[in-house]
This record gives sequence, C-alpha cells and structure tokens, in this order.
Amino acid sequence: MPWAILILSGLFEAVWATALGQSDGLTDPGATVVFAGALVLSMLGLGWAVKRIPIGTAYAVWTGIGAALTVVYAMATGAESVSAGKIVFLSGIVLAVIGLKLVPSGREEQPPAS
Repeated sequence: MPWAILILSGLFEAVWATALGQSDGLTDPGATVVFAGALVLSMLGLGWAVKRIPIGTAYAVWTGIGAALTVVYAMATGAESVSAGKIVFLSGIVLAVIGLKLVPSGREEQPPAS
C-alpha cells in the first residue's frame, strides 16, 4: 500500500506542476485551484508514504514520477518537442524509479514506530 500511495502522489505531483505552468503566475483561477488541490494531495501522500518507505527512496521515486509524467504530458500536448534523446533519458528516469522499488532497503513496508 505505501508504494501505491507514493505512485499516486507522484501522479499528483505531475498534475500540480502542469497546472502551475498553466496558471499564468497563479493568476488563472481554474489552473490555480487545480495546482493547489493537487499539491495538497501530493504532499499528503508523500508524507504518509515516508512513514513506511525511507525518505531518500520515496523522494527520488516521487520526483522521478512527477518529472517524467510532466515532460511526457508536455510532449503529448505539443508544449514540448519530442526527440529521441528525451525519450532515452525519460526511459532512464523510469528505469531508475523501478530499480529503487526493486532494491531492498531493509525498512520498506514497516509500520511507523509508536
């Protein structure tokens, strides 16, 4: 469950980052509301996940998911160009995130200490 919450939080990070870019300096009310809501959900999920996953791993996975999805969305909508180099390096981020999940840290999935 902690990993599912962390991944969902990474998705919300991509949403808030994209909404921030579309908010015109937080002057567009609709994009600003989406930004604020996604930011809160993303941080709540990250905060919950780091009680069960080491902070270094959780933060790297969270930012990796958010960064990769933000760029993929920008490329899909035409806001950013698509190139072979970008695809290679985005693939590297995705592989690194998967690798962090697969490498045991010795503390994952543990309930928080009382």
